Amino acid sequence: MTDTARPTDVGQTADEQTHWTLTLVCEDRPGIVHAISGAVVDAGGNITESQQFSSHDTGTFFMRLQVVSSTGREAFEAALAPVVARYGMEWKLDVVGRPLRTLVLVSTAAHCLNDLLFRQRAGQLPIEIPLVLANHPDLQGLAEFYGVPFEHRAVVGAELKAEFERRILEVVDEHDVELVVLARYMQILSPELCAALEGRAINIHHSFLPGFKGANPYRQAHARGVKLIGATAHFVTSDLDEGPIIEQNVVRVDHTREAADLVAIGQDEESRTLTQAVRWFAEDRVLLDGARTIVFR
Repeated sequence: MTDTARPTDVGQTADEQTHWTLTLVCEDRPGIVHAISGAVVDAGGNITESQQFSSHDTGTFFMRLQVVSSTGREAFEAALAPVVARYGMEWKLDVVGRPLRTLVLVSTAAHCLNDLLFRQRAGQLPIEIPLVLANHPDLQGLAEFYGVPFEHRAVVGAELKAEFERRILEVVDEHDVELVVLARYMQILSPELCAALEGRAINIHHSFLPGFKGANPYRQAHARGVKLIGATAHFVTSDLDEGPIIEQNVVRVDHTREAADLVAIGQDEESRTLTQAVRWFAEDRVLLDGARTIVFR
C-alpha cells in the first residue's frame, strides 16, 4: 500500500534532493533485498539507512530504508512498482521528518500531554497536533500555553460516550489525522472505534503493575512493596491493554519510596515511554507482525 496523500515534489529540479523513508512488508522470499536495492538505484537513490527483519513465526519480511534521491515521487514509485508487484508488498513512501498529523486524547493527567506538546514545539518530535480532545476541561490551559486548540466534551453515560467517539472520527476525517494518542485518556474505547483506528492509535499503560487494577494503582503498589514500576506503550485494540507492544521502560524502587514518589517516578516513565513510541511511529519505524511489533530503532 502506498501513501500518496503526502507532500509532493512538484517543481523539484534535478539538483534538489529529497530524503525518503520506504517501508516494505511481504512474504519472506529469496531476492527481496537485491530487488529493492536495484529499484532504488534505478530511481537514482542512495541508501543512507537500511534495516530488515525476517519473522520466523509468521514468514514475513520487513524492511525500512532511508534514501536520498533527486528523483520525484512519481518516478520513484514507478521504479518500485515492478518489485512491489512481484513480491506482493505492502509499502509506504514518505518524506523523512514530515510532521505526522496527530490527535491527542486526554482526561485530567497532564504529564504525558505536556511532554508531547513540549517536544513538538522544541522540534524534537515529528508530529503536528491539530487538536487536543478531552473528556474533562482541566488541561485546557496547558494546551493553550502551547498554542494548540483544545476541545472538551463530557463523557457521562452511553449516549455522551457515543457522541464523543463520533467526534473523534470527525476530527480524524477533518484533519486527515494519521495517529491518535491516548495520553492518559481514562475511557475505554468501543470495539467499533478500536476497529476504525486499528494500527494508528497508541495508548500508555502503567505496566509492571498487572495485579493492581482500578483506582490508585501506585498506592496499591506501595502497599505491596513493589520493586519495579514502569510503563508500556501499545497499540489500542478491543482487548483492553492487550494490544501489540511498541515500547516498555522500567525503574527499580525500594521500601524507602513513598506512594507519592512512585507516582512521580511512574509518570516520568509514562511520559518517556509514550513519547518514544510516538516518535518511532512518526518516523515509520513501527511495523505490525500479528500480535507484536517490529521496531526498527
